[in-house]
This record gives sequence, C-alpha cells and structure tokens, in this order.
Amino acid sequence: MHDRPRLVPDDFNVPATLEHPRFRLRMLTVNDLVRDYDAVMSSVDHLRTTYSRESGGDWPAGLTLEDDLVDLGWHQREFTLRASFAYTAMAPDEGRCLGCVYIMPTLKRDHDAKVTMWVRADELSGGLDDELYAAVHLWITTTWPFRSPAFPGRDISFADWHRLPAISPEPASS
Repeated sequence: MHDRPRLVPDDFNVPATLEHPRFRLRMLTVNDLVRDYDAVMSSVDHLRTTYSRESGGDWPAGLTLEDDLVDLGWHQREFTLRASFAYTAMAPDEGRCLGCVYIMPTLKRDHDAKVTMWVRADELSGGLDDELYAAVHLWITTTWPFRSPAFPGRDISFADWHRLPAISPEPASS
C-alpha cells in the first residue's frame, strides 16, 4: 500500500486518452523512453527557457537516458497511485513523441491542481503548443474534478505563480 494522497477521488474515472487530430494524450510509461528522450533532447534550449521556469531548475540539462527512464518510471507509478498524472502527447500514429502534459497537486492557496505542458521545439512554428494548451485546458475544466486548476506559464505567469501563497500547514494536535 502507499500513503501518498490521491489527487482525484477514488470514484473518478481517470481518462485513458485525449484524442485530437494532431495528437493523442495517453499515460506516459517506461515504454516511451526512446521517443520521450528524443523529444526532450531535441528541445533542451526551448525547455530550459520555458517549461523549466516553473520549477526554477534547468531541466533537462545533463539528462541521461538512464535518468529519463527513472523519471518515466516515477511518472508511471504516480499515475497508477492517482497521486499525479503524466501524459505523453504522441503523434496520432504513435510514431513520435510531441511533448508531455503533467497534472499535479499543488500547495498554492485557491488551487487544487497544477497543469503544465510542453511540446518539442520543432513543433512550435506549426502552432502545436497553442493547440495542445487549448485542448488540455478544455479537457481539464470540463472532464476532471478540479474546482480551480492552475496553468502556470499559461493563465498565470511563472512570476505570479511563484508569489502565490501556499496553504498553511495544519496545526499539530496535542
């Protein structure tokens, strides 16, 4: 068993996929290693200046294939525990990873989930980033059980996101 809090209620049917003419979202697993690593490593500069700003880190600098395997295994396990949800954005024919979407818990006051995403750098000029965001935003707000999901870097700037107050910890019982 595990003691991780679940992000969604036990009776919520977590969507297996989100189908779109340009992509298919589905659970990110260790079986996606080669295609995921290719997408990440072909987009290092783009990811460091956009997606990684949310965490304040420089991911994916220095990422090895083994590191990515560990990350994918962690994401897969978190998904099965219902603690967070990582989806890979695959081309409709499943031949190419186009990016990822992460639905995670947050301790930011007034928000019950944090949704982040990225697309590979060579898909930016074709508008995939905007299409992914629009589809995911609609999906999250109409299908998932969140009252107030946040989309840092999208509907709130990273700077404003970082300034939001956190939920106060519960006082210790005596």
